[in-house]
Amino acid sequence: MPYQESFLKYLKFEKRCSAHTVTAYKKDLDQFEEFLFKTVGDFDVLKVDPKMVRSWIVEMMSHGVTAKTVTRKITALKSFFKFLMRQEYLEVSPVAAISTPKIPKKLPSFVDENHLHILLDNGNFGNDFEGLRDKMILSLFYGTGIRLSELINLRDSDFQKSEFLVKVLGKNNKERIVPYPRSLNQLIEEYIQVRDQQVENGEVFFFLTSKGKKAYEKLVYRVVHKNLSLVTTLEKKSPHILRHSYATHLLNRGADLNAVKELLGHANLAATQVYTHTSMEKLQNVYKQAHPRA
Repeated sequence: MPYQESFLKYLKFEKRCSAHTVTAYKKDLDQFEEFLFKTVGDFDVLKVDPKMVRSWIVEMMSHGVTAKTVTRKITALKSFFKFLMRQEYLEVSPVAAISTPKIPKKLPSFVDENHLHILLDNGNFGNDFEGLRDKMILSLFYGTGIRLSELINLRDSDFQKSEFLVKVLGKNNKERIVPYPRSLNQLIEEYIQVRDQQVENGEVFFFLTSKGKKAYEKLVYRVVHKNLSLVTTLEKKSPHILRHSYATHLLNRGADLNAVKELLGHANLAATQVYTHTSMEKLQNVYKQAHPRA
């Protein structure tokens, strides 16, 4: 679509959105453009109307696209047309009055504490490069709650080992400092030593492939899925499940909600509050202790 390139540059350089976000917005806009070409033929982006947008929503829903995904795509459209208004190409956004589908609330899943202890303390990772790397991946995810994109962009220099802290680059290029378990320092040193011995002329990132390239998302996902499959029957066994587990276990043990918000790098408290309702075991224990008839 015309103006799309300018919009994507705006996201990248002015809004400082991550490459992942820019790519997702581009994909959503391309899909909307494809839909318009299919339904109305040649079109003028400045003459898109609410009816066209609603038709796109109807088509997506009829093809089984989830309400959450539809909402995300409409958010991309809203940002794009808001940009066009800011540039004075438009006076009114065709998406301004569009209502997005209601997203059913789904509590995040998490792995039981004991199961994670068994995996990290007794798991058979091995002492070679890949074994130490894979254990490091699992340990950092659960020990810090960082996101997948944050993990693969880590560098050796981001670790402040004397303070047991790691610097991560979060959404919208916001930096934050996160503590990690003291016991990880030994694993970090072992991993770096074996990595540097085995991988020659590797890239500057902390996590590498056996060929010295920066670890990629699918590799990390496979590592997490493979190892979580050993200790849990949860349907989803993704890196984000470890982030959920990190937040849930902190709150279950009495951590302050605002502190957990900062540790996770959430922009608002509402995103963190969902974790206060995840552990039925905790609620049952409180009930047993407090209710006179329990």
